[in-house]
Amino acid sequence: MLKLHTLGKRYGSRWILRDLNLEVLTGECVALLGPSGCGKSTALRLIAGLEHPDEGGIELDGRSLDGIPAERRRIGMVFQSYALFPHLSVRDNLDLGLKIRGMAPAKRREQIDAVLSTVQLVNEADRRPEQLSGGQRQRVALGRALLRNPSVYLLDEPMSNLDAQLRDELRPQLRRLILQGPQPVLYVTHDQQEAMALADRIAVLRNGRIEQIGTPQELYLKPATRFVAGFIGRPQINWLKKTNGACIGIRPEHLRPDENGDRCRLIGREWLGANQLLLLEGAAGQLQMLCSADLQPGENLGVSWSPQDEHHFDPISEKRLSRS
Repeated sequence: MLKLHTLGKRYGSRWILRDLNLEVLTGECVALLGPSGCGKSTALRLIAGLEHPDEGGIELDGRSLDGIPAERRRIGMVFQSYALFPHLSVRDNLDLGLKIRGMAPAKRREQIDAVLSTVQLVNEADRRPEQLSGGQRQRVALGRALLRNPSVYLLDEPMSNLDAQLRDELRPQLRRLILQGPQPVLYVTHDQQEAMALADRIAVLRNGRIEQIGTPQELYLKPATRFVAGFIGRPQINWLKKTNGACIGIRPEHLRPDENGDRCRLIGREWLGANQLLLLEGAAGQLQMLCSADLQPGENLGVSWSPQDEHHFDPISEKRLSRS
């Protein structure tokens, strides 16, 4: 188990992380999700030993990592940039870490052959990184992490440099190679769709602190704050123009056409395959609605939703309001 308690890091007078408390259990994948600059990657660097915390501590399997250098932490880290040596072949990139750790040549060959087979790169073993696709390079980086036989995996936006099709192709491979293993996995991303698809739990970070942690379903159905409600869910939640003292949100997928509903004018649309994302303007403000109807800009339609699907937040604290 990986445990972070009151972890903090600052640069000068600015705190990048503060009071970070988190446990990642054996075989569990927890995603750190948040906008750029919220401290996600800094948390990984502290766990990996690449930087040192200014407060708090880190435990792995009940043992403090304080004072243990990065090379002795048995951590498999996969970076956004792949971090491959461009002048070395795939095999040599995989071999370098084993060689540094003093493993015998025959044993190194055996382990590398096994990993090449696992990440499906046997035929690319003698190629250099420049001769590989982005997805293949990331599989080399995953293979290098596997060779460390780590106690925990840290993945820092491993698919952010890939196009949408490659991300879709790599996601099941990532799940097969790492996420189904016994080690805890901490997965950093700014892509909430990626986090919801891969993680058992998601910790949403804002300004270096955890805003909410829970399963993807919990964060979607019961966001604890207005920030989480706006960050989780695509297309983004609608915020209604109402004057009852609360901030009220309704998700685009919960709106429906209704002849007796609020009258709205269609001012734009986006094609999403089976559905369209309609941009509407009415008394409640600008709304986005997912709909299969073929409508043209300028048309009017009625829109309604169930009050049970509304999310209410305090306008000052921005915390979720309980509704009896």
